[in-house]
Amino acid sequence: MIPVLQEECVKEAQVRGITLPSDWSVRSLLEAVREAMVDVQPSVLRTAACLRRSGIRTAVLANHWLDDSAAGDHMGCLLSQLGGHFDLVLQSCRSGLRVPEAAMFSSALQQLGAVWLGADEEGVKAAQAVGMKTILVDGLDRALDQLAAFTGVQVEVSAASCGPDEVSHGYVSIRPGVRTHYVEMGSGPPVLLCHGFPESWFSWRHQIPALAAAGFRVLALDMKGYGGSTAPPDVEEYSQEQLCKVTLVGHDWGGALVWNLAKYFPERVRAVASLNTPLFPIDPSAPPGEKLKDVAIFDYQVYFQQPGVAEAELEKNLERTFKIFFFSQRPSCFIPSHLPHSQFICINTYCCVTGGLLVGLPEQIPRTSMLTEAELQFYVSQYKQTGFRNPLNWYRNSEADWRWMCSRPAAKLLMPALMVTAGKDPVLLPAFSKGMENLIPNLSRGHIEECGHWIQMEKPEETNNILISWLKETHEGWRHRLWPQ
Repeated sequence: MIPVLQEECVKEAQVRGITLPSDWSVRSLLEAVREAMVDVQPSVLRTAACLRRSGIRTAVLANHWLDDSAAGDHMGCLLSQLGGHFDLVLQSCRSGLRVPEAAMFSSALQQLGAVWLGADEEGVKAAQAVGMKTILVDGLDRALDQLAAFTGVQVEVSAASCGPDEVSHGYVSIRPGVRTHYVEMGSGPPVLLCHGFPESWFSWRHQIPALAAAGFRVLALDMKGYGGSTAPPDVEEYSQEQLCKVTLVGHDWGGALVWNLAKYFPERVRAVASLNTPLFPIDPSAPPGEKLKDVAIFDYQVYFQQPGVAEAELEKNLERTFKIFFFSQRPSCFIPSHLPHSQFICINTYCCVTGGLLVGLPEQIPRTSMLTEAELQFYVSQYKQTGFRNPLNWYRNSEADWRWMCSRPAAKLLMPALMVTAGKDPVLLPAFSKGMENLIPNLSRGHIEECGHWIQMEKPEETNNILISWLKETHEGWRHRLWPQ
């Protein structure tokens, strides 16, 4: 495209009688523009996400060119980022219009109805001329305050998220009759996100757009037995022997899976990260079920072993179940009425004594601020379809996994790794990760003190910053071509 544009510019200059400098070229002009380009401010993306959650559609009007050169990947990444955050990205090179032409604003107005935020007075006046509400940006914070006043939406300082309709969905056939559902966003080095219990790919909704915007191809799985992934009824189907070479990020059960995959299939793993879940060394002297009986905070895992019992309790009232699971970052959420303790007690303890995980807790539970009502209903709808049997089978297969892992040779993890701990996790205590450097020489660490178990939802901004910093460092020098060779 650049040689064609160069030729057209030279012809136009001749027609107009303009003498171009001898060293002038379209390529050098575009390179200067690229060097002057900056990334989108996070506050702008957060504002767009908050407006969309409030039912207000958003758009970007962009003056730019079709760049098919080898240096054009930045523009491609930028457009991908904008497309994931705004309802409409109106491009001058595709519409034949440009800012500040009135027709450009009219097009946006006809498609959305819009408020125009612009940094130049000419564009603001052109938008006003077609009947748009305008805000002249002479300071980003001030402009966003004016936008909040006009829309009535107070922008929350939270990470952008994505819903089921804002990601690409796909399936991978593992073998006949068994397939895995995943969602995808972005381009670049592949990063595979593995959730825990009782969750879904949707638990990564705050990380998917952030990692994609940072230049990664993000794939978030529904783990086997969850959501849209096949749910075999047999316990032995929940072994951990699948997947291909990528950078892995896991949480809870997903964290255990990614550590095991990195340990036993290192040729498939470029780098590995875990949120909350440390790498527990395998002890061949006793099955894990026997050891769990001696640790009160893991009593719930013993309770989960009897088929049908936990399912009946957790499926009785799904809204209540998820409101209790996804509560605040406090180390404990409720004081069970039947337990004579003056201090808060984690709901994971005493399950076998009381006969249930949720016994003694109030019937009416407030919804945590971590979840909107729509997000809560997504989990409810998923588990209405699948139930809890298949997710619980991960716990019931732990002894078979342990026997298999005992048969494997012990080895250190030599790939880049990241361990992120949460100071208020009542089950996966930060202390459990002590000494991991002895098993993982290239281990980096992150820590969020005022955060509980649901780290991706409780502290999405901090979690994203830790992950993106580590991912960029880990993949430094990796170049993803967005154009054909």
